[in-house]
Amino acid sequence: MFTGIVKYQGHITSISEEGSNKTFELEAPFDEAIHEDQSIAHNGVCLTVTQVSQDGAQATYKVTAVDETLKKTNLGSWGIGDRVNLELCMAAGARLDGHFVQGHVDGVGIVEEVKDVDGSWMYRFGFDPQYTHLLVDKGSVTINGVSLTVVEAGENYFTVTIIPYTYEHTNFHRLKVGDKVNLEFDILGKYISKLMAGRK
Repeated sequence: MFTGIVKYQGHITSISEEGSNKTFELEAPFDEAIHEDQSIAHNGVCLTVTQVSQDGAQATYKVTAVDETLKKTNLGSWGIGDRVNLELCMAAGARLDGHFVQGHVDGVGIVEEVKDVDGSWMYRFGFDPQYTHLLVDKGSVTINGVSLTVVEAGENYFTVTIIPYTYEHTNFHRLKVGDKVNLEFDILGKYISKLMAGRK
């Protein structure tokens, strides 16, 4: 379980393929030791650490994404040098600063507009309208692993506003029109939607 509060960024140092899978090697600074079998959210995608070498705060580690993950997220388009938002899983009893995030991406969105609004940034994302019922104004959504508040929820788009801290400390400052982002919709909304569908 994650919270969508991104604390770290890493960069991809190598990519290898085995069958339909891709293994990514990343370098990242962590203020605690990471270990094999640990779950880390990468741009909002929960992946398992398969190999790690750590020297102080700097870690080099590997994760593998299967074909289903590559097809459903933006991981298939990652390249060497790309910056990735990282979040370690939440410890039991920890403060929940964002919202409940599983690291199970529902699909991708497309950056349609980026607007500087005098000190912050407004982003508009297009997405598959089959998920429209899971978004509400002022509700929660996870974009590339970042917990954000929806400003406006349309039929096939939504907007969010990014404060300077988030802009600089995540890979939002690298996003441009046409880029793909990973979307995870609020798990509470998914359960309510399924419950209501079962009552019809």
